[in-house]
Amino acid sequence: MKLLLNALTKFVCGLLLVGLLIFLPAGTLSYTYGWLFIGLLFIPMLIAGLVMLFKSPDFLAKRLDAKEKQSTQKGVVALSGLMFIAGFVVAGLDYRFGWSVMPLPITIAASVLFLLAYALYTEVMRENAYLSRTIKVEEGQKVVDTGLYGIVRHPMYMATILLFLMIPIVLGSWYALIAFAFYPAIIIVRLKDEEELLTRELPGYAEYKQKVKYRIIPFIW
Repeated sequence: MKLLLNALTKFVCGLLLVGLLIFLPAGTLSYTYGWLFIGLLFIPMLIAGLVMLFKSPDFLAKRLDAKEKQSTQKGVVALSGLMFIAGFVVAGLDYRFGWSVMPLPITIAASVLFLLAYALYTEVMRENAYLSRTIKVEEGQKVVDTGLYGIVRHPMYMATILLFLMIPIVLGSWYALIAFAFYPAIIIVRLKDEEELLTRELPGYAEYKQKVKYRIIPFIW
């Protein structure tokens, strides 16, 4: 029950915060793309949360823990937060003042890619029981090198880059894309710091890096 209340509290707070950041700058609740994005984000999130609650409550508790202990990662989290705030606010203002026009087919395509990225993210969570929102090595943790982890070393970041770059397009704002375009650079900082820790503290990770050459994008990087 405590886990359920914690999860529901964070879900509702996240929903309200995103709604405020989008609809207040837009100056109206008639921002259709805003509702589209909220539906695409929070409905799958609710379903995934309920599945984890009943099938893997320990994993859900781990996912709810977002308190970073390392200074570099705290900085990454802060920059990510600023990026989201700026992106959502700009998207709302873009809608209010009509700064840019996003063709409907592009928004539909972005919505499909957003859901695809969500599916990839879900698959990563299924494959890696050690996955958490903070950078750490758990007692008894082993290297996962199968499935998506046999293609790239950080499939979660691959999924989130696609996910987050689709957000401003789903929201119908070219200008908001400028803010979200900083995410790949932010995640690279997080990734490099994470790999240093895993190489140092996780047995077998150095060998895994030799086996799987690409970090995020197959055949590129």
